[in-house]
Amino acid sequence: MTFLWPQFLWLLLTIPVLIAVYVWLLGRKKKMALQYASLSIVREAMGKSQSIRRHIPPLLFLLSFAAMLVASSRPFAVVTLPSERQTIMLAMDVSGSMRATDVLPNRLVASQNAAKAFLADLPRTVRVGIVAFAGTAAVVQPPTLSREDLTAAIDKFQLQRGTAIGNGIMVSLAELFPDAGIDLASLQFGRERPRGTALDQAFNQGMDGKVPRKDFAPVAPGSYTSAAIILLTDGQRTTGVDSLDAAKEAADRGVRVYTVGVGTVEGETIGFEGWSMRVKLDEETLRGIARATQAEYFYAGTAGNLKKVYETLSSRLAVEKKETEISGLLALTAAALALLSAALSLLWFNRIL
Repeated sequence: MTFLWPQFLWLLLTIPVLIAVYVWLLGRKKKMALQYASLSIVREAMGKSQSIRRHIPPLLFLLSFAAMLVASSRPFAVVTLPSERQTIMLAMDVSGSMRATDVLPNRLVASQNAAKAFLADLPRTVRVGIVAFAGTAAVVQPPTLSREDLTAAIDKFQLQRGTAIGNGIMVSLAELFPDAGIDLASLQFGRERPRGTALDQAFNQGMDGKVPRKDFAPVAPGSYTSAAIILLTDGQRTTGVDSLDAAKEAADRGVRVYTVGVGTVEGETIGFEGWSMRVKLDEETLRGIARATQAEYFYAGTAGNLKKVYETLSSRLAVEKKETEISGLLALTAAALALLSAALSLLWFNRIL
């Protein structure tokens, strides 16, 4: 526990003084009582239970006073509370491989349905943003509390060529940390950038396939609890920033990247506009991304399992531990103790203390 105004803790030294005064008053009252009755009559009148009861209201009042003094120092403690500022970025694969039907009706529709179910289960105080990625990545919906806008963005997905998983992670990070200096312009082209341009020169100076970054102090992986990224893909990267390099960037910023594998390990052959390819789930890469960021990988081989994955994530990400001022809670406790002290004193002795 830490204190914003620790100098007020010196007031707690008044507690021993009050205890000493109370003991002195008890002795004074006993001497006065002995002037009017014998000691045996006093003991008989009071009784053992009565003598214990007489100390309970003053004790409760003393505890109330101590709680008020601690509250005046404005203490902070790490508590688990429902997140009011949490942001979740959904990074969703819209590459051509998502047309595969090894998850019915196909991978894309299954992921869309599960994402909407996930949004419906989230607390309304959690902001959600959506990044769609194929050959490039883009924010299709900035973080918002509007579930209607998020649902509309998900329904508008269009399949495209290429799979830049790393770009999806980096664009999500750029949305979470707008001042981090992440060069999104150089990310969009990946290895298919236009040649002979200033962008091409930047890559030739050491940024080819790597993450353009601004200097910052890395933090412990998983330590940033106000935001998380949920990456939904089949894991087969074909272009853009290396997936594990992007995961390292997220880990250095403390952001967890939960990965959800869509499809089957066996996969299937799909065809489109005269080309065909074998698409299968790359679990090794997705596990590596989750491991690097202190998150978890989930397999979603069927649409039903995918919905369960999102339900699990919503319950995990709905609360967070954070340092919070608890002076209000201590003040409430002090008020409750003072009221209880007065009530017991009235009940037992027909007076307040």
